[in-house]
Amino acid sequence: MRYVLIVAAAFVCSVACPPACVRGADSAGRPMNIVVLYADDWRHDTLGVAGNPVVLTPNLDRLAGQGVRFTDNYVTTSICGVSRATLFTGQWMTRHGNRAFGPFNTPWQETFPGLLRQQGYFVGHVGKWHNGKFPAQNFDFGRSYSGKHWIDQPDGSKIHVTQKNQDDAIEFLNTRPANKPFCLTVAFFATHAEDSNPLQFLPQPESMELYKDVTVPVAPNATDASFRRLPDFVANEKNEGRNRWHWRFDTPEKHQTMMKNYYRLATEVDATCGRVIEELRRQGTLEDTLVIFTTDNGYYHAEHGLADKWYPHQESIRVPLIIRDPRMPEAERGSTDDAMTLNVDLAPTVLAAAGVAAPPGMQGRDLSPLYLAQQRPEWREEFFYEHPTIRDVSFIPSSEALVRRDWKYMFWPDFDREQLFDLKADPREENDLAGDPASAERLAEMRARFAQLKASAR
Repeated sequence: MRYVLIVAAAFVCSVACPPACVRGADSAGRPMNIVVLYADDWRHDTLGVAGNPVVLTPNLDRLAGQGVRFTDNYVTTSICGVSRATLFTGQWMTRHGNRAFGPFNTPWQETFPGLLRQQGYFVGHVGKWHNGKFPAQNFDFGRSYSGKHWIDQPDGSKIHVTQKNQDDAIEFLNTRPANKPFCLTVAFFATHAEDSNPLQFLPQPESMELYKDVTVPVAPNATDASFRRLPDFVANEKNEGRNRWHWRFDTPEKHQTMMKNYYRLATEVDATCGRVIEELRRQGTLEDTLVIFTTDNGYYHAEHGLADKWYPHQESIRVPLIIRDPRMPEAERGSTDDAMTLNVDLAPTVLAAAGVAAPPGMQGRDLSPLYLAQQRPEWREEFFYEHPTIRDVSFIPSSEALVRRDWKYMFWPDFDREQLFDLKADPREENDLAGDPASAERLAEMRARFAQLKASAR
């Protein structure tokens, strides 16, 4: 595995972008190419540039230095399949209809890959799909695989899933028609665990020296006391979040082993992202290409005594988002933006960059005015979160939330249970104020607003 250092020439765009730039073309009027680097089970702070004291992500850190990093970016449902459907459709779960792992109901011609292909783009997808049977016929270049870190090859050998992501992405870039704009989604399986394997996280052998002598910090709320503060229908040994905590984190030694291997997988993904970006630069197309890095959901690293995702805590719903856009003014490059952005915003952002109108059913917003417009647009300060019951209420109960910057209202529909958290005073969501008389007025206001946003999402 190579750790790629990328040096890219800066594309200079004036503060007032020319009309072609705003329309979704580069300064020469060529249609913008699109590359979406889409990692798995990777929360907002698993980046060196986000302040993580352990993980090495030099290529993504460099990408952030050439673009903009959105620091308050969220998913509207924190689970692999639903979030991936949201990526393609720009819709909340209850509109696109994928409630776990099946296909979504949105017509393919209303997804961003479908619309771009109709407009003459050469469209590719490599890696994880997780939306029912992979529709290879809808792509010019389509390869779907996930579930294991080591994949059997036709010749009997094995290849690591992240290496296969890289090989397939480079093949796409090297075999694409030179006379067409292109759109590629590189959908990583890493850093997802291999659930059926007791080792869980299986990096490549050459990564094993990484983090060998590091002690990974343990979060202050990765405690039994934090677990016991959860509602009793979550704080029990039947709950799948607790079950997976036992797989990964129930001893200090196990916690260190699992987190180091998780971070090794992240660094491998970073290296592949770097290799893809370097290939764009080598081909002379980097300055014609919108590059997005994000992930499908966050991840508990034992916080609240849990593992995996699903529930509305910040560790589960907040994810990274980096956008490198050649139209971006030089002065904006390397910036951070705390606008409340969502995964529903990515499909309309991609379409706008390509100069294609988003269909009426898309519920997100084009993000580019946040870094291209001379006057910053008005932006959301809250959103509705939803997650379905998986299997039954003892396994993964449904959860919903109204999320604001400083306050969060949670609702557990299966149990008619409310929670209220002051995120400014209690960022780790330990002190439920739903029963506090002093918070009754805020609870009532957020309950009412929650109902409005829930109806709007549907």
